[in-house]
Amino acid sequence: EVQLQASGGGLVQAGGSLRLSCAASGFTFDDYTITWFRQAPGEEREGVACISFEDGSTYYADSVKGRFTVSSDNVRKTVYLQMNSLKPEDTAVYDCAADRKPPWRYGRRWDTRPWYTYVGQGTQVTVSS
Repeated sequence: EVQLQASGGGLVQAGGSLRLSCAASGFTFDDYTITWFRQAPGEEREGVACISFEDGSTYYADSVKGRFTVSSDNVRKTVYLQMNSLKPEDTAVYDCAADRKPPWRYGRRWDTRPWYTYVGQGTQVTVSS
């Protein structure tokens, strides 16, 4: 059974840092594309960062470029999202999603949420001003 579990959220002051983890199980990690999404209350869900194990590609939303970094530990089957210089507008529920097929290979954007077959439960990130 494929499972994804996001963790590491919490309350942090503006300018602070958090590292989120997305632990994966039930599939061959190396074949997949894994993307972090977030959704704030009353807002649409948006893609935050993506990493593809097929070709090593990474993608970031413009709003987080230079502040967030996506990385992976293939042994632990975990994808990380290091979030620095956090802002109140980063407050959201963050989750991770995975699919074996990179969406861009099929003419889709990397942050096309419906493309991803597997989605895990999220973790709350709250940034106070």
